Amino acid sequence: MANINVRGISDRTKEALRVRAAMAGMSLEAFARRELQKASMANGDEPTAFLDLAKKYFGVKGGVDLDTPQRSTHRKPIDFP
Repeated sequence: MANINVRGISDRTKEALRVRAAMAGMSLEAFARRELQKASMANGDEPTAFLDLAKKYFGVKGGVDLDTPQRSTHRKPIDFP
């Protein structure tokens, strides 16, 4: 699990959150975690997985077809005596 620190909130805000947490019968940490989780899902979108993004941009084929140039060398062969 990840951790975050929130700095710079006012004492008034912290106290309001502490009171709301107490009224809900929760610790401030648990209350803040729950509220952040609710806020992150408020628009109904689920977090997008990397593979879902790949399908969106590249299709279900799983990639793109590229024309690769023919390989060649510009070096002269070494002539051993």
